[in-house]
Amino acid sequence: MDRFTLGLVAFPLLFILLAVRVPIGLAMLLVGCAGTILVSGWLPILSLAKSSVWHLFSNYDFSVIPLFLLMGNFASKAGMSEALFKFAGACLGHKKGGVAMAAVGACAGFGAICGSSLATAATMGKVALPELRRLGYSGALSTGALAAGGTLGILIPPSVILIIYAILTEQNIAKMFLCAFIPGIIAAIGYILAIAIYVRINKNAGPTNERVEWKQRLHLFKNIWHILLIFLVMIGGIYLGFFTPTEGAAVGAAGTGLIAAFNKKFNFFSFLDVVQSTAITSGMIFLVLLGAEFFNSFIALSQLPNILAELTVKHQLTPMIVVASILILYILLGCLMDSLAMILLTIPVFFPLVMTLDFGMTPEETAIWFGILTLITVEVGLITPPVGLNVFIINKMAGDVKISETFKGVMPFLLSDFARVILLFFFPSITLVMLKIFY
Repeated sequence: MDRFTLGLVAFPLLFILLAVRVPIGLAMLLVGCAGTILVSGWLPILSLAKSSVWHLFSNYDFSVIPLFLLMGNFASKAGMSEALFKFAGACLGHKKGGVAMAAVGACAGFGAICGSSLATAATMGKVALPELRRLGYSGALSTGALAAGGTLGILIPPSVILIIYAILTEQNIAKMFLCAFIPGIIAAIGYILAIAIYVRINKNAGPTNERVEWKQRLHLFKNIWHILLIFLVMIGGIYLGFFTPTEGAAVGAAGTGLIAAFNKKFNFFSFLDVVQSTAITSGMIFLVLLGAEFFNSFIALSQLPNILAELTVKHQLTPMIVVASILILYILLGCLMDSLAMILLTIPVFFPLVMTLDFGMTPEETAIWFGILTLITVEVGLITPPVGLNVFIINKMAGDVKISETFKGVMPFLLSDFARVILLFFFPSITLVMLKIFY
C-alpha cells in the first residue's frame, strides 16, 4: 500500500476508534504511530518522541490555554454568569422572548471571559434555564437558545479553539482575536433576531416579563462593571501592545481571581475546584495536542496535502468551490465529533491546500479569513444533529425536555448560522475590516 493510500485510510480508521469510544488524543496517537511505522519504520517515531514532544510542550504560546481556562473557571465560581444574565434580563426581559434574548447576550458576555463553548453552555444553563422555565418559556426555545448561545464562546475572544488554530497555522493570536469580533457580534445579533422571529411564529413560546426600571438596571450594572473592566484591560492591553496574549491571559486570570476572592460564596474548596477543573481540562487538551502531533506528522509523510493540492490544480477547481467543499465537510463532521478534534484533524490537511489558492488576498488575510470561517462552521457542529454536544449538555440539565424538542429549538439558530457562513464566505472584507483598520 502506497503512502497516499495509507493517508486516506487513516481517517476512517480513526473514526472507527472514536466509534468504539477510544479517547480522541489516544486514537490520533495510535493511528499516527502506526502510519509512520508503515511508511518510514521505527526510527522516525523514536525521533518524534524525543524531539517533537519536547518542542510541543515547551511552546510558550500554549501557556495561554490554561490561563484562559483558569480565568473562565474563576468567572464561573465568582457568579459572573448570574450577574450578566440578571443585567441582560433587566434590559430585555419586558420584550417578547426577551429573557431568551438576554440569555444569548449573557452567553456572549460570559464567552468573552471564558473562551470555551461547552463551559459557556453549561454555566449559563445553570443560571438561565430555571428562570426561563419559571417564566413559562417553551422547552424547545429555552434549551435551544442556551445551546446555541453557548457556541458564542468558541468565537468571541478569547477563544481556546481560536488560539489553537492560530498556533497550528503560525498566525498572530492578537490579529485572530481582532478579526473574530465582528463575526461574533453578527452571531449574537443573528441569534437574537432568530428568537424574535420564533416567538412571533410560536405565540406562546416566549412570554414577556415585567419592565425593570432604569434605577434597578443601574444597580444591576454595578455587579458587572468589573467584568467589562477586566475584558477591556485584557483585550485593550493586547491590541495596544502593553502585553502579549499570554500576559493578557494572566492579567485576566488574576483579575477574575481577585473578584472571586471577594465573593462571599467563594471559599478555599471553591479555589481547589477551580484549580482541579483547570488542570483536568488543560491535561485533556494537551493530550489531544500530543496525539495530533504524531497524527499530523504521519499525514505530512503521506504527502496527502500536497497530492490534494495537485488534484485541485489538475481539475481546475476554483478557490471558492474548494473552500465551500471544505465547509460542507465540516458541517458533516460536526454531526460526529467535537470542535477541537475537527480542528486538529483537518487543519494540517486543508490549510496547506487553501494557502496554495488565489483569493485576491495576502497570505495572512487568507489564513485569518479561512480560520474564522472554519471556526464558525465548527461552531455549527456543536448544535447539529445527531451529536451536537451543546444540545446534549443543555438537554440533560433541563431534565424534563425531550431531546427532539431541544433539536427542534436549535433549528432557527442553525438557519442563522448558515446565513452568517454564507455572508462571510462571499464577503471576506467583513471579517478582515478590523485588521485593515488597526494594522
